[in-house]
Parts: sequence; C-alpha cells; structure tokens
Amino acid sequence: MKRNEKGFTLIELLVVIAIIGILAAIAIPQFAEYRARGFDARAKSDLRNVAGAEEAYFADQEVYLDCTNAGCADLPGIASLSDGVTLQMTAAATAFTGTSTHPKGTGVTCNWDSANGGLTGCS
Repeated sequence: MKRNEKGFTLIELLVVIAIIGILAAIAIPQFAEYRARGFDARAKSDLRNVAGAEEAYFADQEVYLDCTNAGCADLPGIASLSDGVTLQMTAAATAFTGTSTHPKGTGVTCNWDSANGGLTGCS
C-alpha cells in the first residue's frame, strides 16, 4: 500500500537549515562592519559640518571658537551633533583643528586642520 503523502523529508529540512545557517554566518559579520562604518561616517560628517560652522563664525566674529560636543551647538547652523559622536574643536588665532570619533565605529578618529586644507583623514 502506497500512500499519497506530501511534504519534505527530514534530510531535506536539515539541508535547508544548514544552508540558512551558513548564509547567516557570512551575512551577520558583514552587517556589523557596515554598521560600524556608518557610525564613522556620522563622526566624519559632524566634523565637516562643525568645521564649516567654525568658518561662518569666524566670518562674523573674526575669531574661532573652542568647543566640545554639545558646546559646538553655539556655532551657526549647528542644532546638535549625531548621537554618540565625540567632537573636539581647538581654536587658534588664524586656524583651528578638530577631531571626532564614535564609540560604536571602527575605532578611527577623524582629524580636521584648517591650516592644512581641511580634513586630514581618519585613522
């Protein structure tokens, strides 16, 4: 007596589960890396925005402003920084430098030096 049964065998189900596991093992680390680079991009973007605001402030006040994190909101056009970004701007008489980083990023610190052309890189 042959029954007309429909469905998947145990072996077929185990093969599918193994394939899904292998794909997940490849995709999850890649996703984490993409996410970390996104946090680095936030820090870099905030540094560029604050550097532009420093130049606007200098055009009005003829002096650069030292600021750290939320204190940079005093600059024109800066309402707030991205969540988690650590930013430090150091002013001199005719130039300024700045650094930014994000703790959930890849561990790089982005640097800005207005006397040397702006963004000097992230390392």
